[in-house]
Amino acid sequence: MTYTTAGAKPLWLRIVQFPLVRIVVLGGGLLSLMAWTEFRILDVKDSPVLGATIALGMGLVAMAIYLAYARIIERGEATELALPGAGRDFAIGALIGAGLYTACAVILMALGIFKVEGLNPLTFLIPAIAMAVKSAIFEELVFRGVLLKSVEDMLGTWAGVIVSSAVFGFIHLLNPDATIGGAIYITIEAGLLLAGAYLVTRRLWMAIGFHMAWNYVQSAVFSGIVSGGVDEPGLIRNTLTGPDVLTGGSFGMERSVIALVLCTSTGIILLLIAMRRGHILPPPWKR
Repeated sequence: MTYTTAGAKPLWLRIVQFPLVRIVVLGGGLLSLMAWTEFRILDVKDSPVLGATIALGMGLVAMAIYLAYARIIERGEATELALPGAGRDFAIGALIGAGLYTACAVILMALGIFKVEGLNPLTFLIPAIAMAVKSAIFEELVFRGVLLKSVEDMLGTWAGVIVSSAVFGFIHLLNPDATIGGAIYITIEAGLLLAGAYLVTRRLWMAIGFHMAWNYVQSAVFSGIVSGGVDEPGLIRNTLTGPDVLTGGSFGMERSVIALVLCTSTGIILLLIAMRRGHILPPPWKR
């Protein structure tokens, strides 16, 4: 967020604008709304179009809350949700996400591990929309928009990247088939990549696009398990036989060393671009 102030701030305003308060109030509020949305989507599981509508509608509500907090509490504008260039950034992120997952699947096909048995009806592409939209919007607002930015304000960008990546990775232990290994892999591969996607532009749209496309392609197209959680059939019927280090096992592709290499490499590239653009901030005492 970008803030504008005039004169000395009163004590109460300095308190409510303190980054830790932002994490607790805004971050906690968005997480609660995400949980509520998840339950509503599960309630209408037999109507995936309605579920997708709920996910998108509540995602927009979450963005409105984020923007309102910036304007009313922070007395500024949430430039990370600025609309100019949003479509381009989202599309780039979506292409990266879909491309990286497809590359992982193609490598497994080449190794004879992922075998296509046939195709399901196109209607199998619909159920995963709600999950992909909900997780992408809410999780990027919370982990990159709130957590990374708040820690960055207190301790600098690299601390924000480390803390947000670790919390993002280990919160996946709440999923039914989660593993410590999977949480560590997500911390490294997804944490660095999504942080890089945010820092390259200092906007959230590219990270949202990547997150949404990766989850959607994984579940809806390749019938993959999403982070030890969602395990629903998608378009491609397949058999997956091979060592867990390559397939990810019951956790899904995020636990695969293939995804670890491809996604981490992409994340490092994005972070290097962010550094060249001067988007990495030192701790406040060095600014």
